[in-house]
Amino acid sequence: MMKKAVTLLTILLVSAIGFAQNNPKISFAASDNTIDYGKVEKSRDNGIRSFEFTNTGDAPLMITSVQSTSGITIVSHPSVGIMPGKSSKIEIKYNMAPGPIRKTITVESNATNCPEGRVALKIKGEVVN
Repeated sequence: MMKKAVTLLTILLVSAIGFAQNNPKISFAASDNTIDYGKVEKSRDNGIRSFEFTNTGDAPLMITSVQSTSGITIVSHPSVGIMPGKSSKIEIKYNMAPGPIRKTITVESNATNCPEGRVALKIKGEVVN
C-alpha cells in the first residue's frame, strides 16, 4: 500500500512539473506605459528617452518587434532574451517637431500578461521653438 502511494505521488509530481507553464511577463517602469516629455525646447533636447522594463515572469522574455508611428525612431531594443527578474530598455528618439507630442510605440513579445504579447507605449508632451 505504501509503495502504491509513493508511486502515485511521484506520478503526480512529474505530471505537475510537465504541465507547469513558462510565463514571461513584461512590466514597464513608466506610469501607464507613458513617458511625458513635458514642455521641451527643440534646441535644448535631443528627443531621446528610454522605456525601462523588467521580466516579472518565470521564463525568458523575447522582444520580437518594436514599431512606431511617424516621427519616432527606435534607437535600440533588446535582441536577446531577458531572463526572469532582469531588466532592459527600449530607447526611442522623437524628431522634436514643434507642437504637441502624441505618439505610440507598439512592442510585440512572448509576454503572457499582455493580449497577444502586445503592449502600447506612449509619449506625450509639447515641443516649443
